Amino acid sequence: MADNDIALMAHLLRRAGFGATREELEGYLVKGYEATVEELLHPERAPAALDDEDLIRRYHIDENAMQNKDSAQAYWLYRMINTRRPLEEKLTLFWHGVFATAYSKLERARALLRQLEMFRSFGFGRFDTLLLELSMDPAMIFWLDNKDNHDNAYNENFGRELLELFSMGVGNYTEQDVYEASRAFTGWTMRNASYITARVSRASNWPYGKFDWQFLYRDEDHDGSEKTFLGHTGPFDGQDIVEIVCRQPATARFLSRHLYNFFVADEAQVPAWETVPPRDQSAIDTLMEVYFESNHDVRSMLRTLFNSDFFKNARFAKVKSPAEVVVGTVRLAGGFSFPAVEDIELANQTSAMGQELINPPSVEGWHTGSEWVTTGSLVDRVNFAANQVGDVSRPGIASIIERIGARRESMSPEGLVDACLDLVGPLAMDESTRQELIRHAATQDEIRFGSEEERRSSSVKVAEVLQLIVSTREYQLA
Repeated sequence: MADNDIALMAHLLRRAGFGATREELEGYLVKGYEATVEELLHPERAPAALDDEDLIRRYHIDENAMQNKDSAQAYWLYRMINTRRPLEEKLTLFWHGVFATAYSKLERARALLRQLEMFRSFGFGRFDTLLLELSMDPAMIFWLDNKDNHDNAYNENFGRELLELFSMGVGNYTEQDVYEASRAFTGWTMRNASYITARVSRASNWPYGKFDWQFLYRDEDHDGSEKTFLGHTGPFDGQDIVEIVCRQPATARFLSRHLYNFFVADEAQVPAWETVPPRDQSAIDTLMEVYFESNHDVRSMLRTLFNSDFFKNARFAKVKSPAEVVVGTVRLAGGFSFPAVEDIELANQTSAMGQELINPPSVEGWHTGSEWVTTGSLVDRVNFAANQVGDVSRPGIASIIERIGARRESMSPEGLVDACLDLVGPLAMDESTRQELIRHAATQDEIRFGSEEERRSSSVKVAEVLQLIVSTREYQLA
């Protein structure tokens, strides 16, 4: 088994998922890299993401009801940790960041989880279809006020963000285009929107719970007159606007840059894209070409991305998001395989690190890359990871210790550090940091796995080295 092969596979599973255990990586290696990419790209061919939805219903009624923010966050994190369809959940997180919709305004966890399910269903397909589904999504309609967009009383909020943050980016359309797009989406509203008044708040729980939302098209409230949008003229509706938008080179460029930023390497923040060129123009050009050749198919773009040299060579070129830190560390340490109250604490951890799931700070979403890390959030990231890997009762940590013990009865400080780095990643470490780890390991008694007492003592020492490793800068990179 070549080290480079397993390192590349680990890189793929960090980006196309939330990391993988050594046992999982070895299973993927048997299939091969390209076959693994295809498996990840086709979650519909895999078993159900979870096989214990009934346990959630039985033991966590709040998560089953999905009414409250913390229970909805816990449910999603449980899915991320335990899913058998890692790219499906990772891509859902991607779209959640691009089409940011927040609980703070909706106060409807169920509506947001339905939006996430829509991302799972349509996130791999044509971008046109995804944008159309997004335009009919009740959470988005409420979030960007399209329920208040009426014939002869236009609300431009959704029309503007559709062009600015969801498809083309600033500098590729005019104010008149925003106005015309907004006219086209008049009448695209939601059932029960009329109940959201000052007297009956959107948070009302009476008489039978919060009002449910569904998409509703009102033809009598739609402006069916002629419109001129991005150089095209006709009696356009919302579907026509989406189709015109998706034919634009600006849209191909915008989507390609988002995919590169999320899956390959950290870019500048989205508001700067009008003036800051891409980190790798050649990679963006390649993805744009696939976008048009595949008729705007996201799965085809991802296939090209994961099989490209620019992806394979971009290891540890991204700062992990809080969700990636939490989910990846839990998957490494093991546990959380059964619905439990502790799942809610995991959601609190991502929030403390700066990423409150289903509640992004604005329609712009979260700022990523180095902006994930502040003085306070770094402490939270390190403490969380160290607490998880320091628990030798965790099945993943026990497996790492067992593998190290199986290599030989005793181990030098250098051998211990290198073995831990290998089993955590493989993790590439700056040589000066590696030497610091070795110096710490050298202060301990020799690692031996002969007697039962030696194994217990050595297990604690291995865990200490693992805690130091997850405290490094390198572990914070994906």
